[in-house]
Amino acid sequence: MNLKGKTLKELEEVSLSIRERILEVVSHNGGHLSSTLGAVELIVGMHTVFDSSRDPFIFDVSHQAYAHKLLTGRWEEFATLRQFEGVSGFTKPSESEHDYFIAGHSSTSISLAVGAAKAISLSLEKNRMPVVLIGDGSMSAGLCYEALNELGDRKYPMVILLNDNEMSIAEPIGAISKYLSQAIAGRFFQSIKGKVEKLLAHLPEGASYMAKRFEESLKLITPGILFEELGLEYIGPIDGHNLKEIIETLRIAKAMNKPVIIHAQTLKGKGYKIAEGPREHWHGVGPFDLSSGEPLKKPCSSSPTDIFSRTLLELAKEDEKVVGVTAAMPSGTGLSALVHEFPNRFWDVAIAEQHAVTSMAALAKEGYKPFVAIYSTFLQRAYDQIIHDVGIMKLPVKFAIDRGGIVGEDGETHQGILDIGYLRLIPHMTLMAPRSNESLKEAVKFAKDFSLGPIAFRYPRKSFVLQEGIFSESPFLYGKAERLMEGKDEVLFVGFGNGVGRAYEVSKMVASEYEVGLVDLRFVKPLDHETLWELSKEYRYWLVFSDASKVGGVASALLEWKAEVGAEVEILSMELEDEYIQHGKVEQVEEEIGFDVKGLSQKARERLERIANSQRLLV
Repeated sequence: MNLKGKTLKELEEVSLSIRERILEVVSHNGGHLSSTLGAVELIVGMHTVFDSSRDPFIFDVSHQAYAHKLLTGRWEEFATLRQFEGVSGFTKPSESEHDYFIAGHSSTSISLAVGAAKAISLSLEKNRMPVVLIGDGSMSAGLCYEALNELGDRKYPMVILLNDNEMSIAEPIGAISKYLSQAIAGRFFQSIKGKVEKLLAHLPEGASYMAKRFEESLKLITPGILFEELGLEYIGPIDGHNLKEIIETLRIAKAMNKPVIIHAQTLKGKGYKIAEGPREHWHGVGPFDLSSGEPLKKPCSSSPTDIFSRTLLELAKEDEKVVGVTAAMPSGTGLSALVHEFPNRFWDVAIAEQHAVTSMAALAKEGYKPFVAIYSTFLQRAYDQIIHDVGIMKLPVKFAIDRGGIVGEDGETHQGILDIGYLRLIPHMTLMAPRSNESLKEAVKFAKDFSLGPIAFRYPRKSFVLQEGIFSESPFLYGKAERLMEGKDEVLFVGFGNGVGRAYEVSKMVASEYEVGLVDLRFVKPLDHETLWELSKEYRYWLVFSDASKVGGVASALLEWKAEVGAEVEILSMELEDEYIQHGKVEQVEEEIGFDVKGLSQKARERLERIANSQRLLV
């Protein structure tokens, strides 16, 4: 949609239509809501002043970019938002030329913009400039400041829109800063400022010093002092829902040909009263009734996250040494109840996974029992800290890895399929996984008092595949597997975590052809060498199930064991292929990639049949 030349009234009507379309689709499909509603006018302003087919539009996290999608030829297709083979919930270059970069994790935008600006500079391109939209929450992560530190020195031209919908950056001095920002935003002030800078360079030493002191004193009463001191131009705060003010400010910033931060204050959920304000519930939602705001599907009260939360709360009440941290996801990880109950022992450190891990390393050194509750895909951001600050010193930090496996509609940036591979190779790391809700309780209890080094346990977003009561649960014993079913054939199904449920369901599907054995590894590091050796004498063909990538996964661990001890077994991975998994409902995605029970059963039959045929040929 071309916004160039439209009147202010027409642009306001476009904004209203965009909000209505977002509400229509998200209430039906689910998705990110409050932040994207709050960013509508900012994005309309970006498209009015800049050209997304030429200027890199870089959205931080990009869950707030729905208006951008609607303005770039995806109005009708937007009905497929987050659906399988439909429009992604994040920007995605393969979806549109107007999407500069894929972004599902926070705080990458300014760094990307610096890189884009370097390329523009090297290419000697004119009239092209990166435009960033970043939320205040993303400004809590260190990567932003690493990028700002260089940007303030290099002075690459760009415009950074800071979408402030919660921070109190301007509250203490709101009236004064508003007055000053209105002046700063004027062309006259910018012109005078440039002339003053030139004048200061030619003044006598004493006068120059006094003038400089006056300029610095003026900065001290503006909310942009941090950015000014970093060497960036600051404008704001402005009203992030006033299109006239947004467009005028963007045009001024564009003409300055410098790195400029525009501080825009917005209201989360703008235009949908039920969601307006800083309410975490409305950040990401499932399908809901538009008139009442009530979810169409009641949330499960016995999800793995809830089980972890309740179990940890019970342990925290019994043991004052139990502490914990999460990174801007208290509700998502189940830590909100603990933060409320024990505010001095459980912390939300904002989007700062690196800091979360390292701070808990110090607590572990001081004798506490720290739990780090972070999604699998977000824990990747703290990988060096896990190795350098936790692993080397063998500190007993407990990593509760939520969303292990396929998570669904958020797509490739959020699928939790790499954690086994990236954690298994860390020395002194213990890696285990529960197979059910009851098993998860036992895992949390075991982790609490584990003292030999760091320990991690993973669990899925939704319910476990294995239903309760199929197998009796028992406490975890360090490094010990559990035999669940004995088989008469030479086939053994090896499960890890949610893979146990998949293995069990597949065993039922192939029961008419094979009576298989089933073992729950419980630990993939360390492996239970004794039990595995016993099993190698009984079963020749092992099929390995886990909700993770096969590269570096559970089967890889068993192949390493086989090579080390010389076991005469055939090990076949039934894990996920070495690829990024697209977005869509979990059930649809699993069916498409053959990871549902039907697909896994077919794959198991094919592999066992190939083995049988090869044996017949040998005979």
